[in-house]
Amino acid sequence: MVDYLSYFERSIDALKQERRYRVFADLERQVGRFPKAMLHGADGAKEVTVWCSNDYLGMGQHPDVIQAMSHAARTMGAGAGGTRNISGNHHAIIELEDELADLHDKEAALVFTSGYVSNLAGIATIARLLPDCVILSDALNHNSMIEGVRASGADKRIWRHNDLAHLEDLLVRAGNRPKLIAFESVYSMDGDIAPIGAICDLAEKYDAMTYIDEVHAVGMYGLRGGGIAQREGVAHRIDVIEGTLAKAFGTLGGYIAGRKAVVDAVRSHAPGFIFTTTLPPPVAAAATASVRHLKASQSERQGQQQAVHATKAALASSGLPLIPSETHIVPLLVGDADLCKRASDLLLDRHGIYIQPINYPTVQRGTERLRITPTPFHDAALVEQLRRALVDVWNELGLPLGKPVAERDHPSLTVAAGG
Repeated sequence: MVDYLSYFERSIDALKQERRYRVFADLERQVGRFPKAMLHGADGAKEVTVWCSNDYLGMGQHPDVIQAMSHAARTMGAGAGGTRNISGNHHAIIELEDELADLHDKEAALVFTSGYVSNLAGIATIARLLPDCVILSDALNHNSMIEGVRASGADKRIWRHNDLAHLEDLLVRAGNRPKLIAFESVYSMDGDIAPIGAICDLAEKYDAMTYIDEVHAVGMYGLRGGGIAQREGVAHRIDVIEGTLAKAFGTLGGYIAGRKAVVDAVRSHAPGFIFTTTLPPPVAAAATASVRHLKASQSERQGQQQAVHATKAALASSGLPLIPSETHIVPLLVGDADLCKRASDLLLDRHGIYIQPINYPTVQRGTERLRITPTPFHDAALVEQLRRALVDVWNELGLPLGKPVAERDHPSLTVAAGG
């Protein structure tokens, strides 16, 4: 008789032995008090400060966003009624897709239930529709992109992270076959940026399509929040822009934007779109309100940039090992899974600061880190509290202070993270 349960128990035991078992905090966010939250545990609830939220601008609690969601719920109900294939398009999703197409100056946009699904379905479907396609994927692409490449069944070539010479070599070798270059604008674990314009140059030179993941950039960069490609004036050179509504826009969902024929082909062929229920009207309406607001308002972006600068300066002044980052991502290198978890626990238990440890397989072994994401609501007092707490934890764990993290000391910048 097969002991089925033992296989699952052993898999969990292995994660625990490697200190990779993930424990998720029971957090209750409170409107109007972000980034404060209540942490619920066996001994009751206590207030903590969240320093690792992907709600980068606090839009999940913006009054306009909440109002749009509640109004849509009262007038259109809580649910979407099913897949679009069965129930059609509800009006709120049409408005959202129009808003997103306009955000990126593209002909059309298509919304999915999450950014993970939009990447998986988008890449897989586009590549399947290109006969004999070769996908050229950056080595540090997100798992959702990697799974999209796998699901496509297409040939793949992994190019070294942001290495233009290697990408060009692979493009030359691919010859006249259809080619899809898949990469991100902001890489979320290191906070570095792709050379988008130069990648577009190569795509045009070797007749390749471009697919960019802007999930960690939309809302935060560009004059209207269209991302790094918009900021650098190259969005019109990108064939497909993929983004999320669940980070800077503070709600839920993912999307692609591009030429109408490309978007319509994905809509018509992607199982990840066809066979799943669409976003409910309240979520779509809230996302639309958030996108509209961030198209016009600069204050959230400016506030976040100021908080990021202040945080980096404060931590660097105390010799904490910051991984060099040119974006809002503030990675703090620990380099050991056990110590990373212990640092996170000490911050939470002793200082009331919540920062989730980032371990393998999200990052390479030996590059475990705390990933800090300041928002416009992290003021000078919170920054100083964080600095003092981190120094205390580093001293408690015997971790070194005062040694800067160079690129050569940081394997994830040079070693492929996925296939």
